[in-house]
Amino acid sequence: MKKTSTLTLATVLAAMAWALLTPSAHAADPTKSMRGADVSAADAPADTKAYLGKRPGTQPLVARTFSTQPPVIPHAMENFDEVTLTENQCLDCHGPDVYKKKNAPVIGKSHFIDRDGKKLTTSSATRHSCVLCHVQQVDAPPLVENAFKGDVVPAKPVKK
Repeated sequence: MKKTSTLTLATVLAAMAWALLTPSAHAADPTKSMRGADVSAADAPADTKAYLGKRPGTQPLVARTFSTQPPVIPHAMENFDEVTLTENQCLDCHGPDVYKKKNAPVIGKSHFIDRDGKKLTTSSATRHSCVLCHVQQVDAPPLVENAFKGDVVPAKPVKK
Protein backbone atom coordinates (compact mmCIF):
# COMPACT_ATOMS: atom_id res chain seq x y z
CA MET A 1 0.00 0.00 0.00
CA LYS A 2 2.84 2.38 0.89
CA LYS A 3 4.57 1.65 -2.45
CA THR A 4 1.39 2.39 -4.41
CA SER A 5 0.85 5.72 -2.62
CA THR A 6 4.47 6.75 -3.16
CA LEU A 7 4.34 5.80 -6.84
CA THR A 8 1.06 7.68 -7.37
CA LEU A 9 2.39 10.79 -5.61
CA ALA A 10 5.61 10.69 -7.66
CA THR A 11 3.60 10.38 -10.92
CA VAL A 12 1.34 13.32 -10.02
CA LEU A 13 4.31 15.52 -9.05
CA ALA A 14 6.17 14.62 -12.26
CA ALA A 15 3.12 15.47 -14.36
CA MET A 16 2.70 18.82 -12.59
CA ALA A 17 6.37 19.69 -13.03
CA TRP A 18 6.21 18.78 -16.73
CA ALA A 19 3.10 20.92 -17.22
CA LEU A 20 4.67 23.93 -15.49
CA LEU A 21 8.04 23.69 -17.24
CA THR A 22 6.84 22.84 -20.77
CA PRO A 23 5.70 25.88 -22.80
CA SER A 24 2.14 25.50 -23.97
CA ALA A 25 1.80 24.71 -27.68
CA HIS A 26 -1.62 26.36 -27.66
CA ALA A 27 -0.31 29.72 -26.46
CA ALA A 28 1.99 30.10 -29.48
CA ASP A 29 -0.30 28.55 -32.12
CA PRO A 30 -4.02 28.49 -31.34
CA THR A 31 -6.05 25.70 -32.89
CA LYS A 32 -7.32 26.64 -36.34
CA SER A 33 -10.31 25.33 -38.21
CA MET A 34 -10.27 24.27 -41.86
CA ARG A 35 -11.45 27.74 -42.86
CA GLY A 36 -8.45 29.30 -41.09
CA ALA A 37 -10.30 31.15 -38.33
CA ASP A 38 -9.59 30.74 -34.65
CA VAL A 39 -11.92 28.01 -33.38
CA SER A 40 -13.21 30.18 -30.54
CA ALA A 41 -13.88 33.18 -32.83
CA ALA A 42 -17.43 33.93 -33.93
CA ASP A 43 -18.31 32.84 -37.46
CA ALA A 44 -18.42 35.59 -40.05
CA PRO A 45 -21.65 35.77 -42.04
CA ALA A 46 -21.45 34.09 -45.43
CA ASP A 47 -21.46 36.18 -48.59
CA THR A 48 -24.79 36.23 -50.35
CA LYS A 49 -24.52 34.28 -53.60
CA ALA A 50 -26.79 34.75 -56.57
CA TYR A 51 -28.64 31.66 -57.72
CA LEU A 52 -28.10 30.58 -61.30
CA GLY A 53 -30.98 31.12 -63.67
CA LYS A 54 -33.68 33.69 -63.28
CA ARG A 55 -36.91 32.50 -64.85
CA PRO A 56 -37.85 28.82 -65.07
CA GLY A 57 -36.87 27.35 -68.41
CA THR A 58 -34.05 29.82 -69.14
CA GLN A 59 -31.18 27.85 -67.57
CA PRO A 60 -29.87 24.53 -68.94
CA LEU A 61 -30.36 21.51 -66.68
CA VAL A 62 -27.35 20.64 -64.51
CA ALA A 63 -25.71 17.22 -65.00
CA ARG A 64 -25.82 14.89 -61.99
CA THR A 65 -22.65 13.35 -60.56
CA PHE A 66 -24.28 10.01 -59.70
CA SER A 67 -27.40 8.27 -60.93
CA THR A 68 -29.54 8.63 -57.79
CA GLN A 69 -28.63 12.26 -57.09
CA PRO A 70 -31.71 14.50 -56.88
CA PRO A 71 -31.54 17.10 -59.65
CA VAL A 72 -30.77 20.65 -58.59
CA ILE A 73 -33.23 23.46 -59.24
CA PRO A 74 -31.79 25.49 -62.14
CA HIS A 75 -34.00 28.55 -61.67
CA ALA A 76 -34.68 31.25 -59.09
CA MET A 77 -37.39 30.64 -56.50
CA GLU A 78 -37.75 34.07 -54.85
CA ASN A 79 -41.33 34.61 -56.03
CA PHE A 80 -42.51 31.07 -55.34
CA ASP A 81 -44.90 30.41 -52.48
CA GLU A 82 -43.77 28.27 -49.58
CA VAL A 83 -44.69 24.59 -49.79
CA THR A 84 -47.53 23.88 -47.35
CA LEU A 85 -49.64 20.82 -46.55
CA THR A 86 -52.24 21.87 -49.10
CA GLU A 87 -50.19 23.69 -51.74
CA ASN A 88 -47.02 22.92 -53.70
CA GLN A 89 -46.28 25.41 -56.48
CA CYS A 90 -43.56 23.13 -57.93
CA LEU A 91 -46.30 20.78 -59.15
CA ASP A 92 -47.84 23.61 -61.20
CA CYS A 93 -45.05 22.98 -63.75
CA HIS A 94 -43.52 19.62 -62.81
CA GLY A 95 -46.70 17.65 -62.06
CA PRO A 96 -47.48 14.61 -64.26
CA ASP A 97 -50.56 16.25 -65.77
CA VAL A 98 -48.98 19.63 -66.72
CA TYR A 99 -45.25 19.13 -67.37
CA LYS A 100 -45.67 18.71 -71.15
CA LYS A 101 -47.66 21.94 -71.47
CA LYS A 102 -45.08 23.79 -69.37
CA ASN A 103 -42.11 22.14 -71.15
CA ALA A 104 -40.63 21.17 -67.77
CA PRO A 105 -39.11 17.96 -66.39
CA VAL A 106 -41.69 15.73 -64.71
CA ILE A 107 -41.27 14.62 -61.12
CA GLY A 108 -39.54 11.23 -60.90
CA LYS A 109 -41.24 7.83 -60.77
CA SER A 110 -39.83 7.39 -57.25
CA HIS A 111 -42.25 10.11 -56.10
CA PHE A 112 -45.16 7.75 -56.82
CA ILE A 113 -44.09 5.00 -54.40
CA ASP A 114 -45.04 4.99 -50.73
CA ARG A 115 -42.88 3.89 -47.79
CA ASP A 116 -43.97 0.27 -48.21
CA GLY A 117 -43.03 0.16 -51.90
CA LYS A 118 -46.64 0.32 -53.11
CA LYS A 119 -47.20 2.23 -56.38
CA LEU A 120 -49.51 5.22 -56.12
CA THR A 121 -51.58 7.10 -58.69
CA THR A 122 -50.66 10.49 -57.18
CA SER A 123 -47.36 11.68 -55.76
CA SER A 124 -46.54 10.37 -52.29
CA ALA A 125 -47.08 12.69 -49.32
CA THR A 126 -43.56 11.81 -48.17
CA ARG A 127 -42.23 13.57 -51.29
CA HIS A 128 -44.41 16.70 -50.99
CA SER A 129 -41.71 19.10 -49.73
CA CYS A 130 -39.42 19.30 -52.77
CA VAL A 131 -36.65 21.43 -51.23
CA LEU A 132 -35.77 18.74 -48.70
CA CYS A 133 -33.87 16.98 -51.52
CA HIS A 134 -33.74 19.48 -54.38
CA VAL A 135 -31.65 22.64 -53.92
CA GLN A 136 -31.06 25.69 -56.04
CA GLN A 137 -27.79 25.81 -57.97
CA VAL A 138 -25.49 28.64 -56.94
CA ASP A 139 -22.28 29.77 -58.62
CA ALA A 140 -19.80 29.49 -55.74
CA PRO A 141 -16.27 28.14 -55.41
CA PRO A 142 -15.89 25.01 -53.27
CA LEU A 143 -15.14 25.64 -49.59
CA VAL A 144 -12.27 23.13 -49.58
CA GLU A 145 -10.27 21.61 -52.40
CA ASN A 146 -12.06 18.59 -53.78
CA ALA A 147 -11.01 16.15 -56.49
CA PHE A 148 -14.27 14.18 -56.52
CA LYS A 149 -15.15 12.84 -59.97
CA GLY A 150 -18.53 11.17 -60.01
CA ASP A 151 -20.16 9.19 -62.77
CA VAL A 152 -21.42 12.27 -64.57
CA VAL A 153 -24.97 11.55 -65.62
CA PRO A 154 -26.10 13.99 -68.30
CA ALA A 155 -29.25 15.92 -67.63
CA LYS A 156 -32.18 14.59 -69.61
CA PRO A 157 -33.38 17.22 -72.06
CA VAL A 158 -37.00 18.21 -71.84
CA LYS A 159 -39.05 16.68 -74.67
CA LYS A 160 -40.86 19.21 -76.79
